[in-house]
Amino acid sequence: MMSQRLNRREFIKSALLGAGALAVAPSLVGGAEAPASFKGTDIVTLGRTGIKAARLAQGTGYNGYNRSSEHTRRGKPAFDKLVHHAIDQGINLMDMADLYGSHSFVKEVIQGLPRDRFVLSTKLWPSKENWNTPSGGAVEEVDRYRKELGVEMIDICLIHCMQKAAWPETYEKIRDELSLLKQKGVIRATGVSCHDLGALQVAAAHPWVDVIYARINHKGGAEYFMDGTAEQVAEVLKLARKNGKAVVGMKIFGAGKLVKPEERDASLKYVLTNQLVDAITVGMLDTQQVDDTLERMRQVKAA
Repeated sequence: MMSQRLNRREFIKSALLGAGALAVAPSLVGGAEAPASFKGTDIVTLGRTGIKAARLAQGTGYNGYNRSSEHTRRGKPAFDKLVHHAIDQGINLMDMADLYGSHSFVKEVIQGLPRDRFVLSTKLWPSKENWNTPSGGAVEEVDRYRKELGVEMIDICLIHCMQKAAWPETYEKIRDELSLLKQKGVIRATGVSCHDLGALQVAAAHPWVDVIYARINHKGGAEYFMDGTAEQVAEVLKLARKNGKAVVGMKIFGAGKLVKPEERDASLKYVLTNQLVDAITVGMLDTQQVDDTLERMRQVKAA
């Protein structure tokens, strides 16, 4: 098989040992110095993928379900205005998913613009739902996504919402087909989005994973849509980055629960200055939120 396999117990053991070792490491990410700037428009390299993207991604899935989200439910004119504004400010990373139904909306915005101006990231929902009948693999799904987006190549394709440590075995066929598509140049990087600490620990050590979308903010805990305490998740993300994984932070503002200016600033400072991520995705709903997030990131200074 194309997938590189390790025993599930070995995955978890490796992740836990690595995280423990990093807890006493003198630096956060392999001795790297903290960046001087944490601007949302800074262009960063995502892990070892070679993909260069803005540090802030425009999310398109706030309250996403059944191939819709708050972004798409507002209609195309509002979506177009929002994403055009984000692009004009220098945001080039588009965070999408089949679950959100946002592919066709993004297509309308980027149509006719240079393809290399954007980094397109999407997610494959692997389970049977009332809105989704999975093929069991990835070829059929990614072919549809490319048509919906009007592109030949998708930069990042993730398996969406991993909630169990056994996800590599459960979704082996999806991994194999994503690997095949990567070999063919149809996608550039593979990985997972995680909603469980065990799943995240496995992803941090798994050789198949290029990119991880992980829930992280300074509060931690289920109340703020985290998979553990802030400290627990931070240790795993440090390990993932040490292992060369690209980490994109999500739920930075606790899925809309961290609304006070001081809370938003504290979360950005915690996530960025501790070098827990390469980039973050925020489901900004209007141009004012885009400007506000960019300004708050601009004010973050290295400790």
